[in-house]
Amino acid sequence: MVKFSCNIGTSNAEIPLGIQVWVDDLCVHEHSHVRETYHISHEINNDDADHVLRFVLKNKLPEHTSVDELGNIIQDARLFIKQIQFDSIDCDLVTYQSAEYRHNFNGTGEDTQERFYGEMGCNGTVSLKFTTPIYLWLLENL
Repeated sequence: MVKFSCNIGTSNAEIPLGIQVWVDDLCVHEHSHVRETYHISHEINNDDADHVLRFVLKNKLPEHTSVDELGNIIQDARLFIKQIQFDSIDCDLVTYQSAEYRHNFNGTGEDTQERFYGEMGCNGTVSLKFTTPIYLWLLENL
């Protein structure tokens, strides 16, 4: 088994942003309203297989983002996903290099795919594909 862990936090505890964490087709964590930073962990089979780790932001509404008259964001509710680790090895950098963030600007724009830098500000999904045994994947990607 390989231990996956991360910290999840919010920029605004009053806004009921929710999150799901999936490993392959299994939801391993769900929280309907992130109010403070907290730690999660989950054990994953360290078999010879392909996997996908997904973070899903839910419940974001257009009114959770304030913009000025030019359309510049002046205040926003976001979730932070930091200290991503496999077996206590920091994988933030490899996650930021490899993960993709798919969203549609909370229904106000076209479907888009962006790089992920540890923050989610739109309903959507961050996906990180990895393989096990995890140490081989880490050697190839760190």
